[in-house]
Parts: sequence; structure tokens; C-alpha cells
Amino acid sequence: MIEFEKFKLKNGLTVIVHQDESTPTVAMNILYKVGARDESPDKTGFAHLFEHLMFGGSAHIPSFDKPLEAAGGENNAFTNSDITNYYITIPKENLETAFWLESDRMLNLAFSPKSLEVQRQVVIEEFKQSYLNQPYGDVWLLLKPLAYKVHPYQWNTIGKDISHIEEATMEDVKSFYQKYYNPNNAIMVLAGNISKKEALPLCEKWFGDIPAGDEIIRHLPQEPQQTEARRLSVEREVPSDALYIAFHMCDRLHPDYQATDLLSDVLSNGPSSRLVQTLIKEKHIFSEIDAYIGGDMDAGLFIFNGRPAEGVSLEKAEKELWKEIEKIKEEEVDAYELQKVKNKVESTMVFGEVSVLNKAMSLAFYEAISQAEDLNVEVDKYRKVESRQLQRIARQIFTKDNANTLLYHSKTTNQ
Repeated sequence: MIEFEKFKLKNGLTVIVHQDESTPTVAMNILYKVGARDESPDKTGFAHLFEHLMFGGSAHIPSFDKPLEAAGGENNAFTNSDITNYYITIPKENLETAFWLESDRMLNLAFSPKSLEVQRQVVIEEFKQSYLNQPYGDVWLLLKPLAYKVHPYQWNTIGKDISHIEEATMEDVKSFYQKYYNPNNAIMVLAGNISKKEALPLCEKWFGDIPAGDEIIRHLPQEPQQTEARRLSVEREVPSDALYIAFHMCDRLHPDYQATDLLSDVLSNGPSSRLVQTLIKEKHIFSEIDAYIGGDMDAGLFIFNGRPAEGVSLEKAEKELWKEIEKIKEEEVDAYELQKVKNKVESTMVFGEVSVLNKAMSLAFYEAISQAEDLNVEVDKYRKVESRQLQRIARQIFTKDNANTLLYHSKTTNQ
């Protein structure tokens, strides 16, 4: 049970305070409710570009990192399809440095042509290195548009095409910032050696005068139900073949979400899981195999991916994987097997809550998707899942008509 207090400033900034006197530090997490799904189809990669731009200096602070490091603090950030998350850990006595830094870049980011050009080149280089020039790097650039035809999940966080960042103008970038990087579109969590009584005047002092932005009303196009199998076959300079099958599944707040997550764990979490036992250890069909869910806010994907063992064709590997998929649709998971994966989930969540930074990020995320209070009932939701739910979900989503299959052929293997 994570205890916390919550309040909102007049400009709409939501603040959550979790006091933990056992640590000398405070974690400040600021989550902006903007991700790749909020971008225009012809201007993608902007949320990720901003993850970099926000460290490029603000109106009164030319360097974000230098004063933070001088105060003994550390920071980082990440972006995904749904959110952009910035976090700082800092000794309590220097906490006001974090307030100064974060408030200045929320109020007035420095948009110099030099900063934009530097970060643009960083992102372009990342696109090339991680997605275009790395083995299997373009998988999600291929798989997402195969699975999504309407919803903005069809492009990756890095962007749909490198040209979108190359051609981004200063006006484009400023417009994106002014729309999304406002207090009423943000959640701040302070976790660690701080009370609400101490936090409130600091929040008012540093963030209270920042004007609210326009209310953001999303009208994201919803993906229609897939009614026919989709397949894509590519050939690349990679060490071995790879198989990917993505099925549409429920959204993050759907009552089936936790059961779907446990279904993926039954299939591939650990050496005793079904796919590892059967397809790697017994039949030697795959050298590696995995099943997992994306965890997206909107309706997401349940993904299988694996690399066939030496001498095994992609066609045979796909056939054998489907046998295991059909098996879990035909018979209920036994109680022991289900309890084992529930225990793993519970221990992961409990151990994850040891760090104040993890607690800060979790509270911010749950507040973004619904309410922070839901974090304290998440384990219960997993505990209540029954075997018959897993079977029903497997039958519902693991159909040929709902499958998006990427056959990733190795030029080396197939010469």
C-alpha cells in the first residue's frame, strides 16, 4: 500500500506527494500527457524530439544538467506512444533546484535555432543507428503499420519517417510545445523525504504562476476490428530468420487487461513457461521465443516473436507456434501454472516499489490513465484472474483473422 496525498494548483497541475522518511532524497517525476499518438500523421516523432529538446536549455537556464549535477541530482526521461516522462532524483536539501529547473522549462523552453538543429541531428542519428542500421531495428517500423491502419499507434515513437524530423520547422516545434507542455496537461509526483505541507508552498512558488494551456480533447481514430489475416515478408542482412505475430488486444483499462498479461506470462515468462519448454527444450524449433503485451493505453497488441533454431524454416516455426497457440485455446491453464505467474507479477510489483523513483513513476502513470489510487489495487486485480478468463481471451484474440505476421528472412541464412 503506497500512501500519498493529492492536490491540484489553480492552473490545473496535478501534484501527488508520497512521503518516505527512510531516504535522504526526493524523486520528482513530471509526466506530460503527450506521446506519439498525439502527433499528426505527416509530422511524427515530435514527442520524442521534445524529450531531447527539453534538456537543451530554457529561458533563464542555458544548461539543464550542470546546475542539477552541482546539486547532486540525476535525471533522465523517456517517451512512448502515450506519455512523455521526465524524472529527477536529488538530495532533499537541494530539492528547490529541481523545482527551478522543471518550472523554467515548462514555462519557457529556449527555442534557439542552434538547440533545435543539435537535437534534430541527435534524433536523426538515433533513427539511423537504432532503426535503420541495426539488425532487426526496423521490425516495429514494419509491424505497427501492418497491424494498425487507422489509429496513430501505426507509427513508432521515433517517427514514421526520418524526413518528418529533418523537415520540422521552428513553427512546428513551438506549436507542439505550446499545445502539450502545460501545467494542466501534466502530473507531478514528489516521492521521498517530503511532506505535503513542505511541497505545497514550493509548488505554488515555482509552478503556480505558469498559465494553463487550452484543454486538450482527443478525438483519436479508433482501429476497426481486423477481419482478415495480414502478412508481410522481408529480407534483411541479419544473422538469422525471425518470426513476429501480433494480435489486437484490449486497452489498458479494460477488465481483461490483467488476465491478458498473465496469459503472456504463462506462455513465455521464464524457463518453465509453455513456449520455452515445448518449442525450445523439447522440439528444438526455436532458439529463442517470447510472448508479451505492449501495455498501451488504447487497444494494444499481444506479440509473439522468435528466432527459429538452426536448420528450421520460418514456415515450420510458424506452424509449430500456431499448434501451441491452439493448445492454450483448447484447455484451461491449471491452477498451479496460473498461481506461479501471479506470484511472479506480485513479487515484481512489490520489489519495484522499494525505490522512491519507481513509486513516483508508477503513481504518475496510474494518475495519467485513470487515478493514482488504482496503483494500490493493481495486485488484487491480478490475484482475482481465473483460468477460464485466460482461455476465453485466448479464443477471442488468437484467431487467424486477427493475426499480423511478419516473416523476417535472413539473406545470410537463405543464400
